[in-house]
Amino acid sequence: MSTEDKLKEGRRNKLDKLRELGVDPYGGRFENVEPVAEVRARAEALNLPDGEGREDQRARLAGRIVLQRGMGNLVFLTVRDGGGDIQFGLSKKALREVWPAVKTLDLGDIIGADGYLGKTKTGEITLWVDGLTLLCKSMHPPPEKFHGLSDVEQRYRQRHVDLFSNPDVRDVFKARSTIIQAIRDYLIALKYLEVETPVLQPIYGGAAARPFTTHHNTLDIDLFLRISPELYLKRLLVGGLERVFEFSRDFRNEGISTQHNPEFTLLELYEAYADYRVMMERVEQMISAAIEKLGGVFVRPFKEYELDFTLPWSRRKYADLLAEHAGVQMSDIGAVRAKARTLELDEASMADAVVIHEVFEAVVEQRLIQPTFVYDYPADLCPLARRHPQDESVALRFEAFAAGMELGNAYTELNDPEAQARTLRQQLAGQDETMAVMDEDFVSALEYGMPPDGGLGVGIDRVVMLLTNSPSIRDVILFPLQRPASAEPSTTAGDRSGDV
Repeated sequence: MSTEDKLKEGRRNKLDKLRELGVDPYGGRFENVEPVAEVRARAEALNLPDGEGREDQRARLAGRIVLQRGMGNLVFLTVRDGGGDIQFGLSKKALREVWPAVKTLDLGDIIGADGYLGKTKTGEITLWVDGLTLLCKSMHPPPEKFHGLSDVEQRYRQRHVDLFSNPDVRDVFKARSTIIQAIRDYLIALKYLEVETPVLQPIYGGAAARPFTTHHNTLDIDLFLRISPELYLKRLLVGGLERVFEFSRDFRNEGISTQHNPEFTLLELYEAYADYRVMMERVEQMISAAIEKLGGVFVRPFKEYELDFTLPWSRRKYADLLAEHAGVQMSDIGAVRAKARTLELDEASMADAVVIHEVFEAVVEQRLIQPTFVYDYPADLCPLARRHPQDESVALRFEAFAAGMELGNAYTELNDPEAQARTLRQQLAGQDETMAVMDEDFVSALEYGMPPDGGLGVGIDRVVMLLTNSPSIRDVILFPLQRPASAEPSTTAGDRSGDV
């Protein structure tokens, strides 16, 4: 029998013992529990003398046992809730009637307690327990000494264990919630309306990506998990909702990497009578609002960098960066293709705009460390964007970068239905299954009239990565997609599945 099996057998025996004692191992309702952080703050404000308690300062707490120290008729437990740790002091004298049940407690068990606040002789804030309730018996031994799971893959597969054993992990997801709420509050203050659009779509669009396909039995039709909410949100502008946004779960049937997960969160918004310059301000200000909610520190570590999110961010033209770092002019496609060959890119099979962007990605993006807006992209890459009024080869588009990673993508949106139909068909002619169907209904919607507008997509997972110093997208997604534990590692390289 393995050591783990022996530990589980010991816990099973304790479970049986609890039932013999008439104790429900899985508890029930336990009301009026105070957060540990608030109780600790209250105790510190009391300036309790060492070794004494305050009978008039009672508290009711609940949480998971993460440390256990027995001293005969006195047991000390460190108990953790969602906001912190605190010590419980359990004595046989105070808990005589339930002392046999106390002896069955293990690391990982969830308990509730009533008592009074005090300190030990070493100055540790302690709840001296005079009422104890077992709320859930844990049948699995937790990670040793609650230092957490050391194997990265196991951390993602057993996020439930990762969360209760690693407070730093919980802090990341609390920060994620704070970031999303700060962005939501910022947009609502600007009179944006939060909306919901279909996840199951008969025609997928709004991005160049491979979809996940499913089938609706009653209607006997194939449907797609959305790769973007864009075309539905634009229909809302046609309908008169002039400022809309959605935190959308999107799905792209492509690679997995430190920056890509097949299921990810995209903030997409549209604002009538705006353009891509306004969208730059929206990005700066929403990230600034999130940083303020996280404590207001605008210079933040990420991997080996120190990123300065102080406003305003740098604004650089796409063609200028290509010339500066790749040594070629965007308009000189011969020179661009020659550069691509030196980078060992298969340029012969690519359209001109694609070659230009492959060179840009290979040479320029890795140098975009500080927060930067890169604007005026090759038009053929952007079928949904308005062209530059002085240069039809350029689209009014920007991408936001930090630490060499794309955070967001924005357009001055195209609202000419004839031009939109033409660019979509051109893209369809040059694409594989990433743009397999022409959305005639969307073009028809534009014919009713969509106001000039700016549109923006921001990768929320990547924003959270940057603001919490999390090196992998899987560190900021509670349950990232994992291959089955028994499967062989895939040789498929990560691709652009998480781009916005």
